[in-house]
Amino acid sequence: MHPNPGAKPHHPIPQTNTPDNMQQVTHDGIVVSSQQGLVQVQMQVVSACHTCEAHARCTFAEKKDKTVDINTPQWQSYTPGDRVTVIINSGHGLLAVLIAYILPAILILATFATLYALRLPELWVAIASLAVIGIYTAALYLFRNRLQRKFTFRLEKAQ
Repeated sequence: MHPNPGAKPHHPIPQTNTPDNMQQVTHDGIVVSSQQGLVQVQMQVVSACHTCEAHARCTFAEKKDKTVDINTPQWQSYTPGDRVTVIINSGHGLLAVLIAYILPAILILATFATLYALRLPELWVAIASLAVIGIYTAALYLFRNRLQRKFTFRLEKAQ
């Protein structure tokens, strides 16, 4: 349920250029909570289909509410219900796609191809491919604090 049912839906804003010419991706959101250096923001993420005239009747159109936690020293200036803009550099988004989708796919395919070429039984090849993803996930978990520092969000009050 949307925290402010009377508010118009939040749609992603296209990429914008900052004065230093670095592209950013922005999303509108609503503050859910703000405490001890952490602001929790709910955003409505809409698929690219939202511009299509038939999206209301289409089963492929996707709209989800996402909640993100944003560390900020100005957490006290945000209160639940505030309309805000969440900002991330587009380069960080591409790195996130690399880490979340591309590297795991490469690892699975490389493991599968290598072990299959060694003529190991298919069951062992499948188990090893899944084990590699388990190890990759564990490594991501171990380095989560470093990754969290890398992927920083900025928060601004919406006008």
